[in-house]
Amino acid sequence: MLDIARIRMRIKFVEGDGLAYIERNLQKKNVAFFIDPPYTVAGRRLYKHADIDHERLFRLAKRLAGDFLMTYDDSPEIRRLIIDYRLDCETVVMKNTHNTQMLELLIGRNLAWLRQPDTSQPIFREFFAQTN
Repeated sequence: MLDIARIRMRIKFVEGDGLAYIERNLQKKNVAFFIDPPYTVAGRRLYKHADIDHERLFRLAKRLAGDFLMTYDDSPEIRRLIIDYRLDCETVVMKNTHNTQMLELLIGRNLAWLRQPDTSQPIFREFFAQTN
């Protein structure tokens, strides 16, 4: 949280058409995107504006000059898109609004940082100090 507080002036939340915003900023190398689209299965139940073109989103993400991290529900459609666009993927446990554990996908170009965390970071030092 302290790391986020230090860079809070560089974080921008955008309300509106996310696909159009991504398309306008495809060539910006100094921009990192956190993309959290509506789920493919439960999206219609959870969100008023849940209908998006998931394939178009993957096509745009693949073309981004900057980095991105995308979250999605674990569905056959999304797994197919990950393979089709040759993206990296990891499965993580998350809790839904009913506090039930579910699997969610983290998607990016290269998620090696997720598999081998930098233990020099304060959050990891604290975690490893508590577990040893």
